[in-house]
Order: sequence, then structure tokens, then C-alpha cells
Amino acid sequence: MPAPAEPGPVTGRLRHLSLLLAIGWAAIIFFLSSQPGTDIPPPFPHMDKVLHVLAFGVLGFLVLGGIRPGTRGHSRTQLVFAIAIAGVYGLLDEVHQRYVPGRMPDVLDALADLVGAVLGVWLLHAITRRRHQPQE
Repeated sequence: MPAPAEPGPVTGRLRHLSLLLAIGWAAIIFFLSSQPGTDIPPPFPHMDKVLHVLAFGVLGFLVLGGIRPGTRGHSRTQLVFAIAIAGVYGLLDEVHQRYVPGRMPDVLDALADLVGAVLGVWLLHAITRRRHQPQE
């Protein structure tokens, strides 16, 4: 069985792009959470939690995408690191909202952020692990 190909310049460019996108996405999250709260009811119950899961799922995916996988994919340490980065950003975002008019920090939002980070990291891990498995 041939070993997986060494990462080339395209892979390196994708990692750098992923990091830039992660920073940009974090900036978008910060901008959106800086907007004053409104009294408009959501279209469906717990919509805000779904949005938190999606937003931080994308962030976790992009953060892990910026980390160079080993020959067998990302290590457990890399997965935990990516989840921690996205999860801590979620906690900091909730603290930040304390100072935004009409917004309040919410432990359940922070939990939704963490769930999203785990799902996003898991998704990219599953994709990259499949690519790094030896072909039969």
C-alpha cells in the first residue's frame, strides 16, 4: 500500500486560507454579537441556540482546517485544541455581550457554542481521516 502523499503547497495554502477564514469568521461573530438586542421574537423556539451551534461549528471546522494534520489525520490533541479555541472564543463572546445594550450573557449559548465547535471539528476530522486512510 502506498503511503499518503506528503502535503504539498496546495495543502499549505488551504491551511493558511482556513486560518484567515477562521479569523474573518470570528470577526463576523464579534460584529454580530456587538449589535444591540431586539425584542423581535424568533421564527421558531430556540432558534438562537441553533444559530450558535452553526456559527461555532463553522469556526471549529475552520480552526481545525488551519492545523496541519499528521500522516494519519489530526491527532486527539489537535482536535481538543481546535475545540478549545472555538469554545473559549464562545465564552469570551458571552462575556462581551454583557457590555452590549439589550444583550445578556447566557450559559446555554456558551454550551451551544461548545456543541457547535465539537460538531465542526468532528466533521472536518471525519473528512480528513477518510483522506488519510490507506486505500485498499
